[in-house]
Amino acid sequence: MKITFEKLAKMIDHTVLKPTLTRDEFIKHWQEVRKFNFGAISVNPCFTSLAAKLVKETDVKVDTAIGFPLGATTPEVKAFEARNAVENGAHEIDMVINIGALRSGDHELVKRDIEGVVKAAKGRVVKVIIETCYLTDEEKKRACELAKEAGADFVKTSTGFAIGGATIHDVKLMRKIVGEDLGVKAAGGIHHFEDAVAMIDAGADRIGTSASIQIMKELEKESRRG
Repeated sequence: MKITFEKLAKMIDHTVLKPTLTRDEFIKHWQEVRKFNFGAISVNPCFTSLAAKLVKETDVKVDTAIGFPLGATTPEVKAFEARNAVENGAHEIDMVINIGALRSGDHELVKRDIEGVVKAAKGRVVKVIIETCYLTDEEKKRACELAKEAGADFVKTSTGFAIGGATIHDVKLMRKIVGEDLGVKAAGGIHHFEDAVAMIDAGADRIGTSASIQIMKELEKESRRG
């Protein structure tokens, strides 16, 4: 597919989620985000307030990770995290479902988990990470349905911290289940421009990656070739 530099940049959530990240390293990442004008910068909760200050006077969104990366905290804790993120300036929330609950068939808990975050987000975009590498296709389908029922805005493939990331198969499946009602975010293992394009062609609206700069440089090179 043909895609413009500006359009692709706005589809990217630049991921800055390493647990070892220092404040200075975070600010360096922000300078790169600002240079390319990505859609969002995805951060751990402890960096939300700093990110909110940095993005002022830009249209870059602060995207805070909740229940990250295991999704194993209680619904009450995730809701508190989401409220705190909003108070600290988050524009968007990426939350991890309770994967074990889904695999156990406890769909009521999974839905309540998501609903609590959606309510706490107060109208901000909520993306639900279902961690596809751990699920069967039937479980992926049910997770997408629950996210939709709970009022989420997006379903997302992966945290990028598990045993696998986004696949074409999963993005296509998720798009089929949610239709046009929800967005689909592909994340995990997307390192090159051709990876990003393949995910977009499969139905992704957003790309979550820490290789954003590499991807944009590859697009620049591709554009120069004509």
